[in-house]
Amino acid sequence: MRNKYIENFEKAQIAEKTIPDFRAGDTVRLAVKIKEGDKTRVQAYEGVCIAKRGQGTGQTVTVRKIGANGVGIERIFPIYTDSIEEIKVIRRGRVRRAKLFYLRELAGKKARIKELRRK
Repeated sequence: MRNKYIENFEKAQIAEKTIPDFRAGDTVRLAVKIKEGDKTRVQAYEGVCIAKRGQGTGQTVTVRKIGANGVGIERIFPIYTDSIEEIKVIRRGRVRRAKLFYLRELAGKKARIKELRRK
């Protein structure tokens, strides 16, 4: 059981930010604030969401993209951090698992995820 004061604080933090509904298999684009010296800029990080975990303000998402020379890059982002400006869902993926760690071993066309068709 969680402390009611902590829960109320987390609810206030969550209410400030609007997060789209997405899950593992979806391709997402995160606008991440990057600080370089005294300047800040926004950089897009686009990839497949391979895992979501946690609850409340401690919720995190693991996003995997393919970088230069076909090298896979994974980053774990806390969803309710100030460094994430926005999250956009680019594609909805049709998968049968909540965690897609098996994508780490796949390469090329094998690593593709079918798009979810909504009726």
